[in-house]
Amino acid sequence: MHDIEIVVVPPTHDLGDGFKVRRALPSRQRRMVGPFVFLDQMGPHVFQPGQGLDVRPHPHVCLATVTYLFSGEILHRDSLGSVQPIKPGEVNWMTAGRGIVHSERTASERRSQGSDLFGLQCWVALPRASEESDPGFAHIDAEDLPFIEDGGVSARVVAGSYWGKKAPVPTHSDMFYVDLHLQAGARIAMPAEYHEQALYIVEGQLDLGRDGVFEAGQLVVLKPKTEVILSAPGPGPTRAMLLGGEPMDGPRYLSWNFVASSEDRIEQARQDWRNGAFPQVLGETEFIPLPETPGRPVRYP
Repeated sequence: MHDIEIVVVPPTHDLGDGFKVRRALPSRQRRMVGPFVFLDQMGPHVFQPGQGLDVRPHPHVCLATVTYLFSGEILHRDSLGSVQPIKPGEVNWMTAGRGIVHSERTASERRSQGSDLFGLQCWVALPRASEESDPGFAHIDAEDLPFIEDGGVSARVVAGSYWGKKAPVPTHSDMFYVDLHLQAGARIAMPAEYHEQALYIVEGQLDLGRDGVFEAGQLVVLKPKTEVILSAPGPGPTRAMLLGGEPMDGPRYLSWNFVASSEDRIEQARQDWRNGAFPQVLGETEFIPLPETPGRPVRYP
């Protein structure tokens, strides 16, 4: 391969009732891209009436989560008191900092009727200087995000900055996250704006020229500081998420829902959750218990 470092084909996991998740990051081939340490594709899935998403309250430290939907809706609640539905094209950016707890569910009115769900959830590692910052939550409407449209190409800058456009999302490091649509036959240059860059194909196929054509569900990681031309070979449109940033300021450790720059911080977070020391989500009584054997934190990279 000329411009590509690795191609990750994530396995599909059934979480119950046919709801499937593809985990592209972390993987054996690639642990992180820029600050991105976790990337899950949720769905596409159709919930029957009476069914829905039920991710019980669980904790995070030293990272930020970003939820972005293509269809459906998720109701977010957290220990700051935030109660926020997220819809397609909007951004939920939650900074865990020194510690936060949240839940993700299908709201009762959508649950009663049945609903669909399709989207991505990512975790972004925080720089060491921001790991113990105050937790925070930001919701950005779709119309407030930079939008580019030209010649069969449309793109929304979801977080960070790219192509000279900056999203009003409170990121903590140099990064980018872009929702790209290409009509059949359309093309655009993906410039080498950051040291580490990748693209996740959501729908359709993506032609990377001399490196070939790639399919939906694949994470294509580019070689450092590489510019590529992206095109949609057709017959239908292509959708991809572009992501990456500058390398992190040292390794990160990941265990369960925790990411930090030291193993000791991970262990402290485990003990705090086990002992009930995290703040609670108002109105929630359930929670996800700490796994009995979480194992030693994995070091990235």
